[in-house]
Formats: sequence, C-alpha cells, structure tokens
Amino acid sequence: MSRSSEPKQPEPRWRRRAEARPEEILDAALAEFTARGFEAARMEDIAKAAGLSKAAIYLYFPSKMALLEALIEAKVAPLANQAQTLATAGAADPLMALRMLATAAAFRMADPNVIAVPRLIIGVSGRFPEIAEYYRTHVVERARAALEALVDAGKAKGVIRDVDTKAVTRAFIGPLFFEAMWTHVLRGESALADPHALIAQHFDILLNGLEPRA
Repeated sequence: MSRSSEPKQPEPRWRRRAEARPEEILDAALAEFTARGFEAARMEDIAKAAGLSKAAIYLYFPSKMALLEALIEAKVAPLANQAQTLATAGAADPLMALRMLATAAAFRMADPNVIAVPRLIIGVSGRFPEIAEYYRTHVVERARAALEALVDAGKAKGVIRDVDTKAVTRAFIGPLFFEAMWTHVLRGESALADPHALIAQHFDILLNGLEPRA
C-alpha cells in the first residue's frame, strides 16, 4: 500500500487550533478567578484547566493582571462598543437606539459569565486600583458617553424632556445592573429570562414615571 493510500490517523484529541487557545485560556481564568478569587488563583492551575503547560500560557498572557484585562475586553467591552455604534447610528431615533441597547444589555446579562467580570473588578478594586481604572476607562466611561449622547439627541429632538443627562444614564443603567446582580449573585427570581418584557417595563417606568396621569 502506498503512503498516499494509507488511512489518515486521527489527530490527537488534545491538539487545538492555535487561534482558539486565548479564548480557552480566558474561560479557564474566569472559572479559576471565580472559584478561588483573583489573588489566590495560580497561573499553573489556569494553564492546566486550559490544557496547556505553565510556560505555554505565558506566550499568550504575561500575568494574571493581563488575563483580567483581557477578560474585560472579551466579556464586557463588546457592550460598550455596541453602545458607541448605536450612539452614532441611532441619533435620528434616539429612543429606539436606547431600547435596542437596553435589550442587547439584558440579553448579555443573562449570561452569568458577563456579570462575573464586574463582580471580580468590584472584589479587587480596593487592592488593585489600576484594574478598576482600566475597567472604568475601557468600559464604563465609553458606555456612559454613548448613552449621554443618545439622551442629548433625544432632548434636542424633543422626545426627552430637559432633564439632567447624567441622572438619566444612571436611571437607565442601574436597574439592569441590579437585575443581573439579583439573578447571578443573590439568586433571586430573574426577569432576565424574558429580556423583551423586562425592557418594556423598564422603559415604561423610565419614560412615564410613577405618578398617575390624568
């Protein structure tokens, strides 16, 4: 039998695509950080969980801090990116853009891995202020600026009354963040199972308030 006709041997099960490894490492890091805490987690344990040697993991991430920054970019920053995109594209209909953004956020927050990252940041922010600064500048400030731009566009069009823009963004973000913490941290009954209904209620209260109307 010629070499060309020999049956191909199956590739070893441990062999992974190189481009998949950073994602696998981040998933392993998030699991270790969540289970053991950021400070107690060890790079060798993260490497083992990802199917790599301790030396190999450093080819991708030089430190636990680099891993945490990469988790912020992978799990949470996409929502800030989406907010910026919608703020640019949705200026003609800012209320619709805000609804789309809130719905996208609700769907993402249904994933416990998304809220796990800000939970980690809150936990380590006192001892590692630099990571809190990273999260603030790379996620919070970008998302807040996008929201404020949409609120200001709504005020300019007369679809949002002349109220404090920063107060509106807090009222927009706060209930969604609370729902995620209530669901994934406090294990309360979740409204995230039906994001569309949650956002409909959220906007009803946000836009119409609580006082009865004649």
